[in-house]
Amino acid sequence: MNVCIIGGGLTSLTLAKILINKKINVHIYQKNIKNNLPTTRTLGISQDNLKYIGKEIQNIPKKNLWHINKIEIFSEKLSRDKILNFEKKKDNLFYIIKNNILYKLLTNKLSKSKFYNKKIIKNDIFYKKILKENKYNLIINCDPKNIIAKKYFLKKIDKKYNNFAYTVILNHKKIKNNTAIQIFSKHGPIAFLPISNTETSVVYSVDVTKNICDKEKIINLIKKHNPKYIIKKISNLNKFELKSSNLRNYYHKNVVAFGDCLHKIHPLAGQGFNMTIRDIKAFSNIIENRINLGLQLDTSILEEFEKKTKHINFIFSSGIDFIYEFFNFNKDIENKNLNRVLKFIGKNKTFTNLLVKYADKGIEI
Repeated sequence: MNVCIIGGGLTSLTLAKILINKKINVHIYQKNIKNNLPTTRTLGISQDNLKYIGKEIQNIPKKNLWHINKIEIFSEKLSRDKILNFEKKKDNLFYIIKNNILYKLLTNKLSKSKFYNKKIIKNDIFYKKILKENKYNLIINCDPKNIIAKKYFLKKIDKKYNNFAYTVILNHKKIKNNTAIQIFSKHGPIAFLPISNTETSVVYSVDVTKNICDKEKIINLIKKHNPKYIIKKISNLNKFELKSSNLRNYYHKNVVAFGDCLHKIHPLAGQGFNMTIRDIKAFSNIIENRINLGLQLDTSILEEFEKKTKHINFIFSSGIDFIYEFFNFNKDIENKNLNRVLKFIGKNKTFTNLLVKYADKGIEI
């Protein structure tokens, strides 16, 4: 079987790795862009997903992972009072890894496989050519901006948040640093995600309608909300626009969308890459079942993939959007009672355990 994957990001590389593990020939096509990923971008990987990645995709050395065993959520409206608290007594909640480190791990492993081939997209003629040639059993498109996405995957539920996510790394004095902190401020949610005892990644989703897009102002706000760190140095600030989307149709003939083409969600819960890993798991299981039964790997795989994942992805992403809208609505009204109610509900262990399970394994139907 020959598979073409379009795009050079982490989704493409992760898909390629799990397919070559099944001895499927994979050609990755990407634009000739330097592979220097921003060092300020990090990924949160759930406990369940990390186990799956280590077993089926790529072993990640412990030195590249930082475990988080507690999450604390605060509200600026309640004078930074804690409104929710999540932790596991015997296990970690999730792990943090830098995007560029995972990228290097995957590219190094892929480059050594005889089933892997990387090619450069020189111009837009390539896309028309690859569709006409019928050279591949499956074409997986992970690039939401190319002409394939614009031609076949335009029908989607889109939403603009009027937010920019600003990312930065804080270098600080050494402390025990295994608690992730989320603060819902009047300008938007800000997350402090530890990556070592001396480094913490910050993701600040800022409401652009507040007219505070100046980098110096953003840095000052990060310092203002700094929960406990004695900062020594702050890295360069990066930003990207925030949107959410859910694709209506996952495939067209033998072309299937994946990653950001399928769904985008607000980063406040750190679930974007986790959703993609769950998609990869479902996709891989379908292919594995076909191989074990000696069946042909054809486009019926794509139909089954959509049937198994589409409704789950929509429910999950709607849940994340609800969380964002709840706090977005809450920050614009003077009444503090909503946060007090949430704080009261958060004391219920059954409720918090359910949310932890939801974040770790997604929706299981």
